[in-house]
Amino acid sequence: MSDFWSWYSRSKQQAKLEQIPLFELDWLIARTTHIDKLALRLEQGDLDRDRLAKLEQLWQKRITEKIPVQYLVGSVTWRNLELTVTPAVLIPRPETELIIDLIVELVNDPSAVGNWVDLGTGSGAIALGLAQVLPNCLIHAVDWSEDALSIAAINVANNHLVDRIKLDHGQWFEPLSELKLKINGMVSNPPYIPTAEIAHLQPEVAQHEPHLALDGGVDGLEAVQHLIDTAPAYLISGGYWIVELMAGQADIVRSRLKAQGSYDQIQTHFDRAGIERFVSARKI
Repeated sequence: MSDFWSWYSRSKQQAKLEQIPLFELDWLIARTTHIDKLALRLEQGDLDRDRLAKLEQLWQKRITEKIPVQYLVGSVTWRNLELTVTPAVLIPRPETELIIDLIVELVNDPSAVGNWVDLGTGSGAIALGLAQVLPNCLIHAVDWSEDALSIAAINVANNHLVDRIKLDHGQWFEPLSELKLKINGMVSNPPYIPTAEIAHLQPEVAQHEPHLALDGGVDGLEAVQHLIDTAPAYLISGGYWIVELMAGQADIVRSRLKAQGSYDQIQTHFDRAGIERFVSARKI
């Protein structure tokens, strides 16, 4: 047995002991070497000592430092997009992909025109997804973190959407004052984790992902409440308000949207696990 296959066997055992999904090991190998997933299944291919040493170094960072494999590789596949990611941005989750499908269902008009905004854009994933499904709309991607916007700019350029997505630095709607009553839809995956719960998240999240994008205040809904209160000044009549939430928040957010008085068609939408993951509404 070659050095690589001996290493692979040991690493699978490490993954099992550390409760790390085996697909992460396979994904790390496929992203950093010429050995793809099919070759792994067929037990074909090999690595020289230098490449194996580099791979082992990355894997040990995953094991001992709990660094997410996406940060180790520096990229992630999200929908049909290849995105650069660093610890400056949250790693886009598979469940967030559904927010784009939800928008397609709600708008039901691929020829729609106007302005859509992605507030707290991070890597730019949602903005890029919006640009793909709303090809005649201008997408405004906003983030308070300049480091995050730098990553979003890379992803926008790499996916050839510079002319369709405008990046804005600032907090929520603040840099969009010229768009008051001109926005057709607002989408956000805001920080929604209660402050006290962050320390108890998986170490991969708590120790490595940006707390600015996680911390939703005492009840987790500080940012969401801000978006409920401020969006009516920017949305057109009939404009969409769509946010992602954590489990257990949807009923509260529906109630707050209703109490605010500027919204109707308030709906909850489930993710693939049956969790009430998204809430949508329209401005009256």
